[in-house]
Amino acid sequence: MSRIVMKFGGTSVADLERIRIVAARVKKEFDDGNQVAVFVSAMAGTTDQLVSWVEEISPLHDAREYDSVVSAGEQITAGLLALALQDLGVPARSWLGWQIPFRTNQVHGAARIEEIGTQDLLSRMENGVVCVMAGFQGISADNRVTTLGRGGTDTSAVALAAALNADRCDIYTDVDGVYTADPRIVPQARKLEKITYEEMLEMASLGAKVLQTRSVAMAMNHKVRVQVLSSFINEPGTMVVDEEEIVEKQVVSGIAYAKNEAQITIVGVKNKPGIASDVFSSLADGNINVDMIIQNETEDGNKTDVTFTVPDNDLEKARMILQSADDIEFDTILTDSNVVKISVIGVGMRSHAGVAATMFKTLADKGINIQVISTSEIKISVLIDAEYTELAVRALHTAYGLDAA
Repeated sequence: MSRIVMKFGGTSVADLERIRIVAARVKKEFDDGNQVAVFVSAMAGTTDQLVSWVEEISPLHDAREYDSVVSAGEQITAGLLALALQDLGVPARSWLGWQIPFRTNQVHGAARIEEIGTQDLLSRMENGVVCVMAGFQGISADNRVTTLGRGGTDTSAVALAAALNADRCDIYTDVDGVYTADPRIVPQARKLEKITYEEMLEMASLGAKVLQTRSVAMAMNHKVRVQVLSSFINEPGTMVVDEEEIVEKQVVSGIAYAKNEAQITIVGVKNKPGIASDVFSSLADGNINVDMIIQNETEDGNKTDVTFTVPDNDLEKARMILQSADDIEFDTILTDSNVVKISVIGVGMRSHAGVAATMFKTLADKGINIQVISTSEIKISVLIDAEYTELAVRALHTAYGLDAA
């Protein structure tokens, strides 16, 4: 007997027929003798509709009432799935976040989990009841409903799997696993049998939308084995596991790209101690995350150019902050939103030389200019013109031997 937490996203429960299909999947795990807890998202499109209603009726809305409204979608799905399971002869009941309870802080719309009550859930599961829970929600210390933010159902599922010491957390989505690259761009991309937490965290942060970064980080911290698999086909997915579980590590496991990048260059900044601190402190005060950074001094050393990237939806805000900063002297600001970040990722990079050289040569051979470079222990990222995205990803995928045979 295993203890399993299953999570189904919005597309998996988009209508009544798909909810019945999900019920059949849950029943199979139950019939195999496993203890099962299930998290569900709202039916596809429901949360967007609820958010739009809130914004339409009150543009400057109370965040507490926002959470009360947008959490309703998961409640509906949980009740419907419990009913579908009961019709299949499976003992099941639904739970809302406050009934478990999922205790969170009071940051409405982006709450963080502080404690999970598992005693009642464990008792029910041990007595053969499937617990169907509304994801994405909890309750604060002042007894108000809270929501965990986008992707919160993944986080709910992983957090409960950790609290229950579950054998596995299965995340069912509209894709059948984690691939070496986006199959829509690289037809030769391969599905990975296993990937490390660190690699998955990098991929998630770099544009791969299979899992949310927050849920991956939680899985890594609590050593929760996570499986990503499809709701629509009966095939094994990709296991996200500790590095020790992967016997033979590939040098590069995948190629990721992120289109939501924008480049800013501050030209002719007065070259003095503390200027970098002034620039990036101003942006930090505006809650703007800065990623790739490069600095070039002029020939006489009196001025420098500072180039960095920000999320493209923060580009205009960042430019305005810099232009209004009294303590930053510069000649002009150049911006470019027509860029993309391409990354090669792999834990095997720690022990292999030449990964960067291969990347740079491959791009050069294709006539692709690199604008900015950043690295970590298991990742190399470059910024290039967006028009070369598909060419770069395909070329690198081939160069690192990732193409399917």
